Amino acid sequence: MRRASSKLLSHIRKQHPRIPLSVSTTAPCPPKPLLESFPASQSSRFSTSNSNRFQTTPPQNLSALDHVNPFSQDASQMSSRQRRIKEKAELEEAFESAESLDEMLAAFKEMEASFDEKDLALACLKIGLKLDRDGNDPEKTLSFAQRALRIFDENEGDSSKKMSLPIAMTLHLLGSSSFGLKRFSESLGYLSRANRVLNKLEGESSYNADQVLPILHAVLFELFNVKTAMGRREEAILDLRKALEIKEMIFDEDSKELGNANRDVAEAYVAVLNFKEALSFCEKAVEIHKAHFGNNSVEVAYDRRVLGVIYTGLEEHDRALEQNQLSRKVLKKWGRSADLLRAEIDAANMQIALGRYEEAINTLKGVVQQTEQESEERAMVFTSMAKALCNQEKFVDAKKCLEIACGILEKKERSSPLTVVEAYMEITTQYETMNEFETAISLLNKALAMLEKLPQEQHSVGSVSARIGWLLLLTGKVEEAIPYLEDAAERLKESFGLKHFSVGYVYNNLGAAYMELDRPQSAAQTFAYAKEIMDVSLGPHHTDSIEACQNLSKAYAAMGSYPLAMNFQEKVVEGWEGHGPSAEDELKEAVQVLEQLKLKASTLVSETLMSAMPLQDENGDSSPENSHSASSAIKR
Repeated sequence: MRRASSKLLSHIRKQHPRIPLSVSTTAPCPPKPLLESFPASQSSRFSTSNSNRFQTTPPQNLSALDHVNPFSQDASQMSSRQRRIKEKAELEEAFESAESLDEMLAAFKEMEASFDEKDLALACLKIGLKLDRDGNDPEKTLSFAQRALRIFDENEGDSSKKMSLPIAMTLHLLGSSSFGLKRFSESLGYLSRANRVLNKLEGESSYNADQVLPILHAVLFELFNVKTAMGRREEAILDLRKALEIKEMIFDEDSKELGNANRDVAEAYVAVLNFKEALSFCEKAVEIHKAHFGNNSVEVAYDRRVLGVIYTGLEEHDRALEQNQLSRKVLKKWGRSADLLRAEIDAANMQIALGRYEEAINTLKGVVQQTEQESEERAMVFTSMAKALCNQEKFVDAKKCLEIACGILEKKERSSPLTVVEAYMEITTQYETMNEFETAISLLNKALAMLEKLPQEQHSVGSVSARIGWLLLLTGKVEEAIPYLEDAAERLKESFGLKHFSVGYVYNNLGAAYMELDRPQSAAQTFAYAKEIMDVSLGPHHTDSIEACQNLSKAYAAMGSYPLAMNFQEKVVEGWEGHGPSAEDELKEAVQVLEQLKLKASTLVSETLMSAMPLQDENGDSSPENSHSASSAIKR
């Protein structure tokens, strides 16, 4: 894509006066909702001149009036046609000058009586944009946007290219409104079409980056939101990265907008647990914000907090704690108490990951004094305290902390459902550590019921279902586990992609469930999926990939397919050999299994040969019937 001209930045920073109704080559510019992700001047739009005002009759028709200006004539000297032109001009002027929604609707109602339906598309779009900005009536917004699109579509023809930008804006408005109404499939359809319309413009001779890029950015950003809500997170990140590329074409290299955009992409990767990919974007955000605001700025502190999460995901806990300490220092300096409180809880969790349990408990004791009695932060503190106590095997005290946390969270289920669900997920981990599986399953089912009521969080249902299925499997409730695991596999594939390691883990557990139910063929197929995914996402030498291969060997052995079982078991042996002394016990066990498989395969071959030999009578002679059968088998 070509680099936008320098004028675009100034256009974005201007305040847009009014969206003209004229059907001209200068298209209306995006309103505030279209530029939500742009900087402080987000509300700015492209400036347009008054010469582009809406004209129901093309200019050439006016010039054909023998140079007579109808607006300077007395009403008695005007023809009926001239009077109609003047009336329409006055109506359109009243609509253009309307400031409140009520004034716009009143002017539009009068226009409906005088204008043809085909001339009202831009007016419908403008009302829809106004409704969207006010945010009071999404259904009404959708209605005006749908009417505008219907008019555009019905009048598609020679002017379709000229109207591409208004059409794209209308489609974006429809997508945004549908998203707000939780109609995600409809929203995706509108936004995908808007994306196609704008992409077609790039090759046109009349292509104007100043006009197209902000609208395209808004469409891509909304696509990211919609696909994320639908659980299609991997696809969503691609749209977000394209939106970042557009900002890179518009803004200076060290602008805060680019810093924020890079942090957005990093956080999106963190959400899909792709910490390695997230790292470079977050480091770029730190670099940009440091250059723009300085090392001790709040923006850099926010970046460092995300960077701490990324290092934690990469299991580089010392580096994570270092970033957290730098972030807390700045947040304290600027008096950001709420953010500082969360950062201190993060620090305690990092200390726990490093095995510094007493230090973490002391940190949390200091934090709890700063929290309100029934606050979410207080529940988070007690949850982290329980984690530290669990690691010290002080289970009685840990349970007391979890009970306090759950008591607080129960009161927040309606007001903050997502926060509560995330907390419940963490709490169940502590109950699992203490072998309180029934309590963990009960809490997860509660979280699942809450998530199912949130259309934008359906992707999280897969993660919770996977946990429930695994715990049911662990407690011997295999038949109950299978529906949860099967549902989780499908949802996680939609959310994270076909080759994400989380899908591999679910398939591994599902295969184990099939083995428990003596369904080795189903198990072998499922273990094969798990191995393929883990080889791609983790690498064939990762311990979990080797375990998947081991499971596949067991499934084929259960089917009596010993050659295949030995083939995969040999790969298991090779895998553990590559890990050196640290995997000595695993290697020894893998070799023993391989020897057992060879023995079973050898025994099976002997038994097969014996069964193929002719039967003998009491005198040791082969019966004619059996001799004939053996002879026939050899011939065949």
